[in-house]
Amino acid sequence: MAHVPPRKLAHVVYRTHRFEEMLDWYAAVFGARVQHQDAALAFLTYDDEHHRFAFANLDVLKPDDAGRAEQGLLGVDHVAYSYDSVDELLDAYEDLKTRGILPYWCVHHGITVSMYYRDPDGNQMEFQVDRFPSAEQTAGYMTGPAFAANPVGVEYDPEDWLARRRSGVSAAEFLDLADGQPMSPIRGVLGA
Repeated sequence: MAHVPPRKLAHVVYRTHRFEEMLDWYAAVFGARVQHQDAALAFLTYDDEHHRFAFANLDVLKPDDAGRAEQGLLGVDHVAYSYDSVDELLDAYEDLKTRGILPYWCVHHGITVSMYYRDPDGNQMEFQVDRFPSAEQTAGYMTGPAFAANPVGVEYDPEDWLARRRSGVSAAEFLDLADGQPMSPIRGVLGA
């Protein structure tokens, strides 16, 4: 199997104790606009991507650590890269698995289907596939009630998805997530 690299850089996620200041700064510097914001998370974009930046508010998510600037706690959480299809994402998973490289978290975020990996230094990266074919559809989902109810998503088992794909389940079925179906909250935030 030939290795399939991602097609583009998608977004960067930051952990911060200066949530509002960070949102203001990225709005001023990039002209970024908020796609979704709650007390714990914010997703911003400045172009046609559904989000280029996400911010995790540590004052809400880890209140016991408020005011501490531990190395590894503040700053970049992960960098995300996009694939063109679920098939490419699963093919990359299979290829990396043969090399002993496995994701630590697989989640359907509602807007993306994602696999999270750590490099040898522990840097985290997300490999993702967009759920919707257009930026307008994604923005509509991000500003709607389903995303507001659970902006993190639901976990999935990539081995189950591979078996289902081999049995004839189409890639489109993996992307579909019934908007009326409640998305169960999952452990941690952003794979933590």
